[in-house]
Amino acid sequence: MIELPVIPATQTQRKPDWLRVKLPVGKEYRHVRSLVDEHKLHTICESGNCPNMGECWGAGTATFMILGNICTRSCSFCAVATGRPLAVDMDEPNRVANSVKLMQVKHCVITSVDRDDLKDGGSTIWAETINAIRRESPETTLETLIPDFKGQWDNLDRVLAVRPEVVSHNLETVRRLTREVRIQAKYDRSLECLRRISEAGLRTKSGIMLGFGETEEDVIEAMQDLYNVGVHILTLGQYLQPTKAHHPVVEWITPEQFEKYKQIGLEMGFKYVESGPLVRSSYHAEKHLFDMQ
Repeated sequence: MIELPVIPATQTQRKPDWLRVKLPVGKEYRHVRSLVDEHKLHTICESGNCPNMGECWGAGTATFMILGNICTRSCSFCAVATGRPLAVDMDEPNRVANSVKLMQVKHCVITSVDRDDLKDGGSTIWAETINAIRRESPETTLETLIPDFKGQWDNLDRVLAVRPEVVSHNLETVRRLTREVRIQAKYDRSLECLRRISEAGLRTKSGIMLGFGETEEDVIEAMQDLYNVGVHILTLGQYLQPTKAHHPVVEWITPEQFEKYKQIGLEMGFKYVESGPLVRSSYHAEKHLFDMQ
């Protein structure tokens, strides 16, 4: 459920040319960049070296991570530190809301580490952050990229009750590789989380990383599973190994294969499919505010 950081690392094989990233440019990007620097604001766009930062900031979208930077889980793909998190910062909702206001963010994406150490899974801070942003910046729309809350659905309900415009939970990988890639997660628990989001009448979103060794059949099965539980928006992107200690890249998926998956997804009935080597969870997030009628 964490935005995948793109950190330079020595891969087992050379990265293909289609993974080259253009430097951020543009008037809107420069404006946001100056605000971030002046006020010492923190976004996961920067800390994760996201390849789409310039494009997203130019479109008025930014992603913030709450509940600290230490995760209670140890997924093999993720560069976020694992361990015992620090105490919850009760003022964090206000600080994030002030950052959103200063940056004049039009569409804000909020994500977090897993906080399995907390009875509420961090859901109280989640809800308070959403409410604080709405107070400080009422014109800003919100996407929440949430954890599975260990299947404790009263905690999920606490987030759904404040009705963010989009609620996202990433499946991350196919069923066959879940125990290898997401050690403390469960494929069917993630699907149940997404089903509950959709049944609450909210725009529902999920993402899958490719390149772990999945087959085309695996991917199509996962896509169908997501569609069946009511997911509206699907993102598909290339997994990049953060360090040598993380899961290796088994395969570089070609742009042509990503385009094939996009067409398959649209034919299934997804409202939006963002599919490409550099696609990340919040890519084109501002475009996913479709009419729910």
